[in-house]
Amino acid sequence: MDALILAFDRAARTLSGAAISRRAYPAGDGGAQSTLTDDERRQSISLMRVNHAGEVAAQALYQGQAVFSRDPVLREKLGAAADEELDHLAWTRQRIVELGGRTSVFDPLWYAGSFAIGAAAAALGDKTSLGFLQATEEQVEAHLQSHLGELPANDAASRKIVETMKADEAQHAETARELGAPVLSALTHSVMRRASKVMTTLSAKL
Repeated sequence: MDALILAFDRAARTLSGAAISRRAYPAGDGGAQSTLTDDERRQSISLMRVNHAGEVAAQALYQGQAVFSRDPVLREKLGAAADEELDHLAWTRQRIVELGGRTSVFDPLWYAGSFAIGAAAAALGDKTSLGFLQATEEQVEAHLQSHLGELPANDAASRKIVETMKADEAQHAETARELGAPVLSALTHSVMRRASKVMTTLSAKL
């Protein structure tokens, strides 16, 4: 019951925008001083909205896994990773606000779906859960790398945020490998890529 209460509290903070980062904002005060054209600003808003939606989904995924995990060590690792992802959530939201944009209207849907996926993965066993975690983090890391190529060259603030997030995602994937994450099937990877494509396409626009 306590785990469910904590999960509900995390969901409320994630979707309300009340999440506060523990670490310093990577862009410092440079975010508010960025000078972009209207087209560049719209491009950055779209990409950072996708990144924020991904962090909403990450929070839900970790919570779904943590609530139903049977391994206390894994629950602790999931909690630590979720805390770092809260930083990402706060940073991407702050950057979107600085750019004059808004977060995705589909965020509640991403949260609900990702929580269910995390819970299902945990129900299949902690090893499966770890494998899913590793695959997810590797996919997100690659996704962030692509964004570094798509962000306007002079949007240094967004770039600093994405670079920091990318380093964290790589560390989360490495942690999963160290804990014995198995390699998921090609079919599972394919389904994950398709689901990610749907989320990123919708979030980029709305």
